[in-house]
Amino acid sequence: MMKRRELIQYAGAGLLAAVGTSLTSGLQGYQAQTSSVLSVQWLGHTCFLFVANGLKILVNPFRPVGCTAGYRAPKVKADLVLISSQLLDEGEITGLPGNPKILYEAGDYEWQGMKLRGIAIDHDRNGGRQFGTNVAWRWTQGDINILHLGGAAAPIAIEQKILMNRPDLILVPVGGKGDDRKAYNAEEAKAAVDALGPKLVIPTHYRTRAADAAKCDIFPVDEFLKLMKGKPIRRTNSDTIELRPGSLPKDDYAVQVLSYRF
Repeated sequence: MMKRRELIQYAGAGLLAAVGTSLTSGLQGYQAQTSSVLSVQWLGHTCFLFVANGLKILVNPFRPVGCTAGYRAPKVKADLVLISSQLLDEGEITGLPGNPKILYEAGDYEWQGMKLRGIAIDHDRNGGRQFGTNVAWRWTQGDINILHLGGAAAPIAIEQKILMNRPDLILVPVGGKGDDRKAYNAEEAKAAVDALGPKLVIPTHYRTRAADAAKCDIFPVDEFLKLMKGKPIRRTNSDTIELRPGSLPKDDYAVQVLSYRF
């Protein structure tokens, strides 16, 4: 279990109780920090490193086991670490270099002049009774509004949609499989993306050659991409992309698939 002393001091009173004009105004107050470029690096599974404005934000470091067995442990230096759950595939903080601040509970936070929001959503389709609560993270970095859905498994309710607002970039799990899945399958992922209306989609939480065949029961990304027929699909041979607000799609969202450097 993570220790509370490692957390940033809470900057709000939890998820706002009232949903309405005051909440909308609060969302509009999320201020982007000035930067010309946001670097997004895929470190495997749902783990990404975001760099802009001289700040490094690491999301969902994991322990290499099961579906992440063939990935390298993401022991990278970061200023802030965001955790979606305390499961080993998205909440392993042991051995992280430096002394990063760590957030793992839903709520509103302020750090280094940035405002971040953690939004609770079930980690399974049984009211969280199997895998607990997942925290989706929303923040603005490099003038780009980012929403990382972590291991979301439940449909997005209207209250959650308002809290998430409309992201520029969304990272969405797509490989859920089986009755006890702990993340969206392809159809559920598409429904979430369509509900939120982003500009760019990066699929996460899908089967790759990193998986231990005997201990990993998730689908590859192909199932999700089949549903994206008609959408621009961008593939890169790199694990890193650089984004600028002006480079994002204008009319409809595109899908970006990164490559892991095995």
